[in-house]
Amino acid sequence: MSFPATHLSLVRRVRSTDADTRARAQDALAAVYWAPIYAHVRLTHRQEPADAEDLTQGFFVEALRRDLFARYEPSRARFRTFVRTCVDSYVANALQAERRLKRGGDATFLPMDLIDVEGRLTIDDASETDPDVVFHREWARSVLITALARLQERYEASDRELHLRLFERYDIQALEQERPTYAELAAEYGIPATQVTNWLAATRRDFRAIVLETIRDLSGSDEEFRAEAQALLGWREAE
Repeated sequence: MSFPATHLSLVRRVRSTDADTRARAQDALAAVYWAPIYAHVRLTHRQEPADAEDLTQGFFVEALRRDLFARYEPSRARFRTFVRTCVDSYVANALQAERRLKRGGDATFLPMDLIDVEGRLTIDDASETDPDVVFHREWARSVLITALARLQERYEASDRELHLRLFERYDIQALEQERPTYAELAAEYGIPATQVTNWLAATRRDFRAIVLETIRDLSGSDEEFRAEAQALLGWREAE
């Protein structure tokens, strides 16, 4: 699977001259990056939850006001590295000026459940010396959440809700619960075990393709896409 030259990633669309295209791309980027940025501000900049939330919200308001994402140059760094650098600069300036941009206002970027993000932060995270570790972990989680939402939307639109339910039961919910067997799923949904096998295999392929599509959306170049896909999925172009 290659990186199609005709595909305009979110990173490229955010630099569009069309205001609507640019705004939609900014909203989509905010949905993926809110949790990583919040975690980074909480831990790297040692901020309390309320202050970290204000600073995260303020960063997106400022990024929108200044068209900050449109300034990204793929030749200089990965996009998520660029974002983290911009966040560090914004937070340093905000703290130095002793000001906070309050939540809400004309722009709202709160797509993630703050309690969920806060609950994932640990004492070990607070002592992490590499600022990219927690940021990348939350970025990867956001990529997978975004990809799962896209899969759900597409499967529901194509009347494949049962395929989706099997995938959620076996591959998603099983991360926190005991995994059911194929035979148990077949009995529960009244279908042959072979059908469970085939549908799960097909849904996994689709999900993996959508994850790659999502990574591609968040990449500013072919090289960045390949590196991020390799890091998250062990993906290689020959696959």
